[in-house]
Amino acid sequence: MTEDATAVLARIVESATGVDLRGGGSGERSVTLVGRDGEKGPVERLPSLLTDARSVVGVVPRIESALADRLTAADAPADARIVLTGRAGERLTGPARPAIRSALAGHGVDLYTHQGDSPVGVLLVDDHAVVGLFDGPTLAAVLTTDHPSVREWAAATFQRYREAADAV
Repeated sequence: MTEDATAVLARIVESATGVDLRGGGSGERSVTLVGRDGEKGPVERLPSLLTDARSVVGVVPRIESALADRLTAADAPADARIVLTGRAGERLTGPARPAIRSALAGHGVDLYTHQGDSPVGVLLVDDHAVVGLFDGPTLAAVLTTDHPSVREWAAATFQRYREAADAV
């Protein structure tokens, strides 16, 4: 990725929601934007965003181990609905599908696959939206916010993909 991943991610979210996340237009809302250049990059930050989550709902083009670990933990979220797109959905075809479905169903995870791809991963984690930008197989940047417009966009994105997805 030639442009800074955090700038790309902020532009994607701002374009989708109309919210100025970088220019102070978020008001009293919290916005955190982390790229790989920081001391604690997006991959390292993801587990802390998912810890103690009661609800995780979203669309993901790649499965990060932190998400998989949280969904299968002993204290997994009560509400877990995930739409896998692109490569993430492709991993569920073939002989691994029954084992994965069984493991996730045992933890109450509703899993769906969507034939298309998504440019970003979008999660609703309790009252926060978490948006991740991938650079190939790697999480390049992550944005978290409690801004209502971003949460509404994340929910609408999930619903749009979910309606066009197949249950696993």
